[in-house]
Amino acid sequence: MHAPRLRPLVCPMLLLITGALGRPGAAAEPVKDVPREQRIVILVSLDGFAHFYFEDPRAHLPTLRRLAREGAVADRGMVCSFPTVTWPNHTTLVTGVPPARHGVLGNSVFDRQTGEPVQLLIDPVFDKAEIVKVPTVYDAAHAAGLKTAGVVWPATRNAKSLDWTVPDMGPQDLFEKYSSPAWLAELRSESLPIDLYGGWVKAKEGGARRDWMFTRATASLLRRHAPNLVLLHLIETDHTQHESGPKGGDALWAVNTADDRLRDLVAAIEENGLRDRTTLIVTADHGFFATDHVIHANVKLRELGLVRVEGTKVTGKDAWSVSQGGAASIYVTDRARAGEIVPRIKQAFQELEGVEAVFEPKDYGKIGQATPDQDRFGADLWVAAREGYSFSGTATGNQVISVTRPNGSHGFLPSHPGMHALFVAWGRGIKPGSRLGEIQNTEVAPTIAHLLGIELSSAEGHALAGMLERP
Repeated sequence: MHAPRLRPLVCPMLLLITGALGRPGAAAEPVKDVPREQRIVILVSLDGFAHFYFEDPRAHLPTLRRLAREGAVADRGMVCSFPTVTWPNHTTLVTGVPPARHGVLGNSVFDRQTGEPVQLLIDPVFDKAEIVKVPTVYDAAHAAGLKTAGVVWPATRNAKSLDWTVPDMGPQDLFEKYSSPAWLAELRSESLPIDLYGGWVKAKEGGARRDWMFTRATASLLRRHAPNLVLLHLIETDHTQHESGPKGGDALWAVNTADDRLRDLVAAIEENGLRDRTTLIVTADHGFFATDHVIHANVKLRELGLVRVEGTKVTGKDAWSVSQGGAASIYVTDRARAGEIVPRIKQAFQELEGVEAVFEPKDYGKIGQATPDQDRFGADLWVAAREGYSFSGTATGNQVISVTRPNGSHGFLPSHPGMHALFVAWGRGIKPGSRLGEIQNTEVAPTIAHLLGIELSSAEGHALAGMLERP
């Protein structure tokens, strides 16, 4: 803990004037320090909430825009990690490093030993300790004696440094297996329908219900325990845009619903007397593109003689593509022939309709990905689609490119403004009226560490000093 700062005596009128000049839109009061053990940081991820909604006059976002006015906003958005999908980006948000270092390389990866994809989405296989290779900000907080909570936060299964947790596990039995039993009991005592979670996961309309329930669960946690760090993941903005695409009526409903959940969370902070202690950071894991074409990468590999199919059954894989939406990772299983196979695949995909870029391991520093020598799940090639196209994992059929109904996808190169995520910060330690321009998602975890008064030396990003009361 830092030693307390001695404050110089100043004229109250001078303090009033300088405070008003230095903090646009803020009440002219001196910043009150809060002991570390009383500080609260809440990180909310609104899955798929692109920055462009913040600027869209059709988007009804009264709470979010209030938080930005009273706090800070990345007014050109936040650049995410490649591929711009959920599991890698949520892990970057809490580690401050790219996928190449933290080890969560995609929503799914490929195991060359078994010849099969391995799903990381909803954590069906790995505990957090098996897949996340670097310290997280919640690890650091817990080690410093602070209390931590994860609310359906990706890549946290069995995380020992979360004092309260409910995972995004899909089936009800796994959800209960990996949740904190005492917290589930508390939520049931408050009549929260936690036992309906498994059914809501399967229901098309279940995302909004889940977001409502987990926001209420977070409010209960704040009231009962006031943990120092809370990670909350809300999902409906992603679900809706996958189904109907971005920027339309359904998407505008979804972002308004997300704003309603922020309203509920801010009310819980204020009603429980926590506003002076709490910093709220609202962000996302990626943006969205409208798509209506599909690239069947494994059909292309079949044309190259690298995938073999009998009927609908795949009988051979010298190479295999794993879809990441607007990107695909390609793995060569025949390692003895990799030197000959990889260049063939690269050339074929560079010439393919709908492909924006192909990256080989020597280029991976540009995209923050791990090579096969660095990680057993590292791909031999990464392929990025153009806007309007997405990848599938199918190997059957005769078309490499097909037309589909309009929908939405992500995973594309993070340099596209449409992939930039929202970022807003509000509350203790944040200078009101701050405008940050464009930021990087590796800067979120070290900013949280700074606000909590702890160290996260493994992070590559730096705290967002431009918005901090005490840089």
